[in-house]
Amino acid sequence: MKVAIIGGGVMGEAILAAAIERGVFVPAGVVVCEVLEHRRNQIRAEYGVGVTTSSPEAMAEADVVLLSVKPQDVHSVRGQVRDDALIISIMAGIPIRAIIEEFHHERVVRVMPNTPVAAKAGMSAWTATATVSAEQREMARSLLGAIGREMYFEDEKKLDMATAVSGSGPGYVYLFIEAMIEGGVSIGLTRAQAEEMVLQTVYGSAVYAQECGRRPAELRGMVTSPAGTTAAGLLELERGAVRAAVIDAIQAAYERARELGGQA
Repeated sequence: MKVAIIGGGVMGEAILAAAIERGVFVPAGVVVCEVLEHRRNQIRAEYGVGVTTSSPEAMAEADVVLLSVKPQDVHSVRGQVRDDALIISIMAGIPIRAIIEEFHHERVVRVMPNTPVAAKAGMSAWTATATVSAEQREMARSLLGAIGREMYFEDEKKLDMATAVSGSGPGYVYLFIEAMIEGGVSIGLTRAQAEEMVLQTVYGSAVYAQECGRRPAELRGMVTSPAGTTAAGLLELERGAVRAAVIDAIQAAYERARELGGQA
């Protein structure tokens, strides 16, 4: 399988690294198109793939074309895609109809990944056009599974919802992490101590929630003793309307995603 990755940024490299590690891509079959010379040199040296500055050259013989450029740069991508090739787009806010119009190609998978794909712990929501073959869908599923968890949607509109929840979600989580660290410092921990405690607590809580199969409300109840420390802390969060603020944040992000996709 010949693969062209258009854009060798953080997300493009993360997908490349995981796909090679899991055997989804073979280095000899991959060409990365990247305008920055130092990035081309680094990617070639680290992964043993081909590099180029020419998107037409990269795309001409590719079975799979991964579009990982910034959304505003999509019009700068030139080149023809083979009729039986698959385009996979991870460009935020660019709907399938726009990709079809730009590249005159119907076989498209659109993906909304999030930044933890760089640690192979991402969440990717995706959809595909009707002309994408069963084999191509399975390849896309394997690729996204290599960088974390994946969830398929028949309805492309659900990707804007995924953008608001999992795409933007790391930003909300990092803000909460920042606040917890500041709280730890305010009561006397060093910043290094607070950071290590908070990161492991957030990580461990997420892993446990995934593995135990219990609902978050039940897990919260398990660590909340009557009149205890957790109860006191949670009371302040409720007084601060944190729950409502998070819901409002997701709704605002969803509306913005719809605006960017031309659906508002």
